[in-house]
Amino acid sequence: MLLLLWQMAVSAHWVNPVLLPSPEDTLATLWTSLIDGSMWPDFQATVLRTFYAFAIAALIGVPLGVALGSSPAIYRSVEFLVDFFRSTPSSALIPLFMLLFGLSDLNKIAIAAFAAVLLILFNSAYGVMNARKTRVLAVKVMGVSRWHVFKDVLLLESLPQTFVGLRTGVSMALVIVIVAEMFIGSDTGLGQRIINAQQVLNIKGMYAAILLTGILGYALNLLFSLVEIRFVHWGGK
Repeated sequence: MLLLLWQMAVSAHWVNPVLLPSPEDTLATLWTSLIDGSMWPDFQATVLRTFYAFAIAALIGVPLGVALGSSPAIYRSVEFLVDFFRSTPSSALIPLFMLLFGLSDLNKIAIAAFAAVLLILFNSAYGVMNARKTRVLAVKVMGVSRWHVFKDVLLLESLPQTFVGLRTGVSMALVIVIVAEMFIGSDTGLGQRIINAQQVLNIKGMYAAILLTGILGYALNLLFSLVEIRFVHWGGK
């Protein structure tokens, strides 16, 4: 339906065809760019930056979130900072990260990791804090040690919410990487390809890169959904 509406908008001249090419032309441009290999270096660069940013965010956010969630008093003491930075658009901090890391790839990875880690930390902490009290009380009544309560109940109970954070975090990492590639400066990346195509009015190439970015984001989200269904099958039960 979306493709049909897009085609109707172009055919009926609701939008200037120069500014919005037909879906057929856009898909053909995307296919040609993939076949001749011109799109792959940018695609690979964006995927690698997103992967590194997400990996750093997950390695920091999950353990720290679980640790804070297991101690509500400590979490409340830092809740303002977490919510403050989580509510601050990460793109607004690009100038700060440019001062800290320059114009290198490290800059793009760092700001994307910063944006993702807050989402992952927040969801991991709330996953632990919102664990079902009946299960926790049941194992405590059985005389189970605090370590086993944490490892076998709280940690497993938090995984569904943690996966929500991971899925949201990888999407956020991709968004920030694309924005950073556009505005910080880069030789490769889908964001750089989009902004360069726009500046020279290569509209078909611009939409093709945007379409590939959307496909990448959807694929990452689908991958995490499948992993969650496979390994966290007790979620919501």
